[in-house]
Amino acid sequence: MFINTASQSFRAQSRPVFPFKIFKGKLEARATTEPRFVRWALIITALAFLGLFVIMPLIMVFGSALEKGVAAYFAAIAEPDALAAIRLTLLTAAIAVPLNLVFGVVAAWGIAKFDFTGKNILITLIDLPFSVSPVVSGLIYVLIFGLQGWLGPWLTEHDIKVIFAVPGIVMATIFVTFPFVARELIPLMQAQGTEEEEAALSLGASGWQTFRRVTLPNIKWGLLYGVILCNARAMGEFGAVSVVSGHIRGLTNTMTLHVEILYNEYNSVAAFAVASLLALLALVTLAAKSAVEWHARKQRQSECKL
Repeated sequence: MFINTASQSFRAQSRPVFPFKIFKGKLEARATTEPRFVRWALIITALAFLGLFVIMPLIMVFGSALEKGVAAYFAAIAEPDALAAIRLTLLTAAIAVPLNLVFGVVAAWGIAKFDFTGKNILITLIDLPFSVSPVVSGLIYVLIFGLQGWLGPWLTEHDIKVIFAVPGIVMATIFVTFPFVARELIPLMQAQGTEEEEAALSLGASGWQTFRRVTLPNIKWGLLYGVILCNARAMGEFGAVSVVSGHIRGLTNTMTLHVEILYNEYNSVAAFAVASLLALLALVTLAAKSAVEWHARKQRQSECKL
């Protein structure tokens, strides 16, 4: 009896204390020990910060866009240069995002599933756009493909336009956005390990079958999350695109560049009208991001119940 009591006491003392409790099969956070006024002060501070730096600017953008009425708003969006900027933005994102999707999946699969020489160097190169200014990345493309750049004379001889043309805008956008998908998948695939893929290969599955039936279902939510962030950055990029575009109205202006030109011309209503489209894109991206996180969380909860 003494041994049983001692063992129970030892287990009770050695049992870790977690900041949550199990209630009806779910994990619920325990109430914090801070005074109520501290919690309310933190909540009010966070809400005030969001209201001042997030909500207020959005209200100002939509308010300024509709300052002269709905007719002026839609007239500014339907203007030929604005439509050309919208088309170019969509085209750039339609090219850059799928290419970054392919690169991100391949890079993450290679880094997470295999060991090879230069692995850390590859990870560092993937993170490079996070540390390099977008303006500097645009200047790099000018030095390579510009008229006086390394490949400039050869491109001129063959009548190929990269800088101050759509190819340069697409390449600059790809550079600043390619880490998003890879960086979202690498830690996810590393945490999952290689056991399931090895089991599938041992059962006779090919590499493509293993990826399609084992790897892809495990990373689908992280993949969607990375694609959403990549698309949002591609449509909202300004610095790198500004350097390589040439600011040719109706030809090489994206939505962000078109907003800058309109604002510099003191056409604030039209500028805020186009800017409101970018703000709507941000809100849609936020909603899609929240939906992906919700589905991923529900999937994890269902897996935990099993």
